[in-house]
Order: sequence, then C-alpha cells, then structure tokens
Amino acid sequence: MNQLSSHKELSQNHLFSGMTEEQLTKVIETISIVQLDEGELLFRRNDHAKHFYLVRSGLFKLYRLSIDGTEKVVDVVGPQQTFAEAIMFMKRQTYPVNAEALAESEVIAFDNEIFIEILHENVDTCFQVMADMSMRLRSRLNDIESLSLQNATLRFVSYLLQHLPEGSKDPSEVKLRLPKSVVASRLSVQPESLSRIFHNLSKIGLIKVEGAIIHVNDPEGLRNFVC
Repeated sequence: MNQLSSHKELSQNHLFSGMTEEQLTKVIETISIVQLDEGELLFRRNDHAKHFYLVRSGLFKLYRLSIDGTEKVVDVVGPQQTFAEAIMFMKRQTYPVNAEALAESEVIAFDNEIFIEILHENVDTCFQVMADMSMRLRSRLNDIESLSLQNATLRFVSYLLQHLPEGSKDPSEVKLRLPKSVVASRLSVQPESLSRIFHNLSKIGLIKVEGAIIHVNDPEGLRNFVC
C-alpha cells in the first residue's frame, strides 16, 4: 500500500478523518498489512493487544468460548469497520475475544502506542473515537435488551428487519452474509432452533428460505410480528 493511496484510504475512515497529513504519515509508517485465509485466527482471547484493526476486505467474527466449548459470537465486522481499538485505553491490554476470518480477508494493523500519542495531539480524533465507542455501546445495549426481553423468533425477526430497506413494504430478498451457524450464535439460539424458526415463519408465509437467500414476502407483517 503506497503512501499516497494510504493517506486517501485512511482519511475516508472516521477515526482518521480529523488527522493532519503529518499525523497520517506517522500512522502509516507503523502500520502492517495482515492477510488471512478463511478460518484463520487473527488473535486469540487473552493475547497481548498491541494493535487495533481496520478491515480492508473480508469478514471477521469476534467470539468467546464457554467452559464446555460452546461458541458465542459477540460481533461480526466487515470492510471499512475497525475493531479492538477500545482496548488501548484499558489497564489490562489483552484481547477479550477471539477474532477469526470468515472468508479470505485483509486487515490493516495499527500500533496502539502511536495512536495514543496522536490522540494527545488531536482533539478532533479524540471526539471521533468517543463517538465510535458510544455508538458501539448503544449497539451492545440493544443486544442486551434483545437477549433479555425477546424470544428467539423475535430476535431473528429483528435481525432480519435490520437488513431490509427502512419502511419498505414490497417483497425483498436478504442474502445472509454469514453462515447460519454464526447467525444462530450471534442471536444466542441453537442451530436447530434457527431451522425451526425458518420453518415456522415460512409456514405462515412471511418468508421463504432458499439456501443463503431469504425471500421476505411480507415486510410489514414481519414488523407487526415484533410489535
């Protein structure tokens, strides 16, 4: 990645948009590009966290394993999204999750110490980081609310509605970008339970499932389902 294209690429991301050319150059001089195959781990839980990452291409699942080996997907991140940046502010700088590539992927790794130095120099970037963390906190609170107050079917319907155009009343198609097992883990349901949800929603005519494609026959009906 040459310097000119790097400046342009990084400045398009909100975390770097407030940086000066000099600060961008400082960041670029310390970045590294990491390429991973599908199924390869970028880091494991409790590894020392020296970097945070920006996804250039591909898809990652962030997950934890229970004592019995059950996998719980905490988040899924894709192109132009950053992850693990909050750890640089923690006293114990270790990754709290595992990060695994769900497809052939490429990420930019940023040095935490260099980024902290720049934050001391740049108020705009500080506010960008705070805004990003606030949005993620809100998202996590919504997840907690969903897991606490909704049953498995409502959680899936809410997930599906997030992938539809807002306010759309016409039949639509949603292509699941994640394996169904990952969707199930993300929603805290067993894969066999997700299959039953597909069957039940199909039976009443709200959706039709063809592989990774979900045909939403009645978007308004789905919205009424969660009301």
